[in-house]
Amino acid sequence: MSLKESIVNDGIIKDIRDAVEGLSYGTVIITVHNKRITQIEISKKQRFDDIWNVDEGGGI
Repeated sequence: MSLKESIVNDGIIKDIRDAVEGLSYGTVIITVHNKRITQIEISKKQRFDDIWNVDEGGGI
């Protein structure tokens, strides 16, 4: 791969940026195959910390 070639193009950068901006908690996994980004996986988590505040009678 020469210096002019890149494994990232504008579309990939936008997709990764959108994936990260869409998360409050979670994971973005970038998969590389043959020196090229082939996919991204997004694992989103939802937190309930504020809802289960013991002082307000929530939780156990």
